[in-house]
Amino acid sequence: MSIKRRQFLVLSSLTGFGLACLGNNLRATIAGSEDIKPPTSPPLLRFVSVADTGTGEKSQYAVAEAMNRYHQKNAFDLVVLAGDNIYNNGEMEKISEVFEQPYKPLLQQGVKFQACLGNHDIPIANGELQLRYPAFNMQGRYYTFRRGSVQFFALDTNHNADWNAQLPWLERELSRSDADWKVVFGHYPIYTSGLYGTNQNFINILTPLFQKYRVQLYINGHDHNYERTQPIDGTTYLICGAGSQIRPVFRSPWTAYSAAKLSFAAYDVYADKMIISGIGTDSRAFDRGVIQVQSV
Repeated sequence: MSIKRRQFLVLSSLTGFGLACLGNNLRATIAGSEDIKPPTSPPLLRFVSVADTGTGEKSQYAVAEAMNRYHQKNAFDLVVLAGDNIYNNGEMEKISEVFEQPYKPLLQQGVKFQACLGNHDIPIANGELQLRYPAFNMQGRYYTFRRGSVQFFALDTNHNADWNAQLPWLERELSRSDADWKVVFGHYPIYTSGLYGTNQNFINILTPLFQKYRVQLYINGHDHNYERTQPIDGTTYLICGAGSQIRPVFRSPWTAYSAAKLSFAAYDVYADKMIISGIGTDSRAFDRGVIQVQSV
């Protein structure tokens, strides 16, 4: 099936739903960069995300260098690594060229990477070697950690994920969290205008939990592009899968911004808002949006 044909089918099946989701039940709003007033105080937390990185190609190093330049001006100590960390099959013997070398400047400055597994990470030993690799800081196939007012939930979204165990775990951990900000990340997209198309199964099993427990942001890769959605039932979906390669991306009714551009995403978290920036290899922000949390 051609990309355009796939996109047509996605849009045809979801147009009504997408428009309905952008109605009055939203708990957050997205504004373009022209509407974002420069904050007068430093963020409570700054972090970045990137995915589909592990090729060892010049393009990966270009994105990594842009991340380091961004760090020099806007210091952060956390990178969300949203899967496909080692192409093509998760071979740990490649770890130096696809991780340790490109991100050496960040690692030397104490930046911590929190990874999840993508489909290219599991062909060998189902990704177990990556789970045990200290610099990926994975506490299992799915896990949670907290940074100040932000709690992160890493998911295993692969085809062989144990949802019978993972889904109750996710609901339990979300229900226990008193964090002001809840951020979920996994490799596979839920809403996407890229090659793979929106995942209706994930819409059915995950988005009700996101809505119930006020998850403001879902981060993923897999589609090799950048896409930021408008909030859908209170959740913004951010694809940052252009960490080494790019593919075409289109627009959907929910799309706030999309680009086929080598890039990473940066996040400045405040008490009342989170500013999201798409940063290209030229170190320029090509997209800026803000999630503003409103009272329930």
